[in-house]
Amino acid sequence: MRGRIVVAGLAGLLVSGCAADAEPSAVPPPTPIAVDVAAASSGGACRLLDFALIEQLIKVRFDVAAASERGDTHTCVIRAGNAPLPELMLSVSETSVDKTTFGADVVPTKATKVTGLGQQAYRRTVAAASGHGPAVEVGWLATDSRLATLTWTSARGTERAVAEKLAGELIALAKKVDTRAL
Repeated sequence: MRGRIVVAGLAGLLVSGCAADAEPSAVPPPTPIAVDVAAASSGGACRLLDFALIEQLIKVRFDVAAASERGDTHTCVIRAGNAPLPELMLSVSETSVDKTTFGADVVPTKATKVTGLGQQAYRRTVAAASGHGPAVEVGWLATDSRLATLTWTSARGTERAVAEKLAGELIALAKKVDTRAL
């Protein structure tokens, strides 16, 4: 009986010794997992935006959102991956401004009036500048005492006519944003 125990012990040592000499198996690299995170999860004015809605209306897929809050002003900047442009920015501030003051002091010169958005609204296209193409801005005085601005900044080399055409889609998005509570 004693011989069997010794043989069994030697067999165990031999098996474990063989395993130590075996080639290590290669571990495959981790696969990145793409996770869709809602723009609203960034807080701030991002709570008013939705990546799917933006893609539906503007036909551009965004997936990165960053928000900031300072006092009564809430902002959100949305981009696609690591690309700095195009960029969509929403700014919403509490205000005591009335329609008359909005029209006289807030609406930029040469802006076009927009109907069916808030109490009063405008849109304008700003010329390309160093580092970016033209920008389209939609601003409005919401019915709930908020001043809002939605701005699309295009990539360098974008034609002004392309940006102008985008104004209609931005107005449609602004109308959706206007009905949401912050």
